[in-house]
Formats: sequence, structure tokens, C-alpha cells
Amino acid sequence: MDNSIDRAADRFAERLGVIDKHTLYRPFNCTLRSVRDLTPSEKMFRLAKLEGGPFGHRPGQFMQVSVLGIGEAPISVSSSPTRGDYLELGVRAAGTLTSALHRLKPGDEIGLRGPFGTHFPTDEMKGRDLLLISGGCGLAPMRALIQYVEDRRGDFRKVTILYGAKSPDDVLYKDELRGWRNSKIFECQVTVDRVPGGTCWDANVGMITKLIPPLQIRPDDTTAVIVGPPIMYKFVIEELCAKGLNAGNIVVSLERHMKCGVGKCGHCTIDHLYCCIDGPVFRLDQVANLKGAI
Repeated sequence: MDNSIDRAADRFAERLGVIDKHTLYRPFNCTLRSVRDLTPSEKMFRLAKLEGGPFGHRPGQFMQVSVLGIGEAPISVSSSPTRGDYLELGVRAAGTLTSALHRLKPGDEIGLRGPFGTHFPTDEMKGRDLLLISGGCGLAPMRALIQYVEDRRGDFRKVTILYGAKSPDDVLYKDELRGWRNSKIFECQVTVDRVPGGTCWDANVGMITKLIPPLQIRPDDTTAVIVGPPIMYKFVIEELCAKGLNAGNIVVSLERHMKCGVGKCGHCTIDHLYCCIDGPVFRLDQVANLKGAI
């Protein structure tokens, strides 16, 4: 019986792309190397395995993060595996687990399971123009892809980054966005919905959809990637379709209420799909006609 269960775990781990099948269900401990503020409500956590070595993640995947005595929650990875044997998570304090994370200090330990989920199709994107569109906290998983593209810049053609936030105070990764805007290898535009009086702001004001119509896009040779709040998707997709992109050239990362991370609890179902194992990254033509997907 034990051998049968072990073989089943092997097959499931292979399907999910998990290096160590035991991390499907059992957290491994990591050390918190550093913590830094991103906004008044978001922090960046850098983690390393106690025994060292890579985490085996790909851009777009997520980890199940646990704090002893508190619980567990899925959080997107915000760093590329090309950057070294560490993992970074951008976390908003929005609940019990994430608030507990915000109270931790460098040197503390947390538990991780994973990595889980599908990843951005970086192999299929090689040799193509990339249009990377994110809103709000969606820049966290998008940052992992941007870092990956930056470190393998010769694999891709023109790369355009669009990012939108509610206000200047809500903008994530401000220093990195400034670097991308000034970079010669990216085209990067940032916008906010509103600028409070007395606030210094040197970029666009308005919805992120306003940044798309002026772009020069080669629709057949461009892959667009969208990550952000659910309300953003419909309107961004409409603008991309107006530019000639078809659903096969649009990639989305969908946000759902995931719990277990391994397709057992059913909290994250989209029609017949599980967001945690069939996603969270999908091509739009895979989900466009599924009720509640977009």
C-alpha cells in the first residue's frame, strides 16, 4: 500500500513539476534573509533554504507559505530563478497569515511547499515581441518574468512593460520600475488612477488601458501577458483584441481563492479546471469561454 501511494505521489509531483514529491504536502523550512517595505501595506521577503540550493521554480508559479501556529496561504513568487539560490515574495498584509508574515524579522523561519502551478511559457515566447501588462499586486509575479527576460534578453525581441496602480503610494518596486523606464533594453510606462494633491509624480495618470492604443504592435509576432486584479482583464483584453492580437497570443494569470495548492480541496475551480494545477497561468483561448474565468 505504501509503495502504491509513493508511486501516485511520484506521478502527481511529475505532473506539477515539483522537484521533491515530499514538498507536495509537507513544508520545508526556510530562513528569512531580509525584509523591506514596498508600500505602506506590502513588504518584500527574501528566503533561502536551510540546506541551501535552488527552489526549482519558474516565473508565474506560487508557493504555499506557512507560519507555525498561524496557517498557510498561496503566494506568487516574485523573483526569477536566474537570480540565484533564493526566493522573493511580495506580500500584502490582507489576512491572518500575511499579517503574521509582516511581523517576522530577518533570521526567522517559515515553511514552504511547492513550487506549484503552471508558469509563463518562456520557451514559446522566445524570438517574439513581449507586451507585459500588470496592475496592482500583479507586478509581483510579473517581476519574476521581467527579471527572467532581462537575464536572457537575447532570447526575446522588443519588450514593452505597462504597469498601473491606484496612486503613487501604491506603486510596487519603485526603484526597479525607475530602472526599467530608463533602460535601453525595455520600453516601460507606468500610470496611476489618481494623484493626491501635493504629491510629486512624473509618469502617466489614468487607467492602464489608455496606454495600449498608442503602441505599435505586430499582433502575429507578439505575446501579451496580463497579471492583475480581475476587473482589469476584460478591458485590457478588449484593447489588445482591438490591436489585432488573438486569444492564442494572450497569456493570463488568474487569481482565485486557492487553499491546498494540489487540486484536492476544489476551492479554485474554474468550470472543469483547477486554478492551482491547471493554472494559474493560461493562454486566453484555454479559458475565454469558461464561465467565471475572465
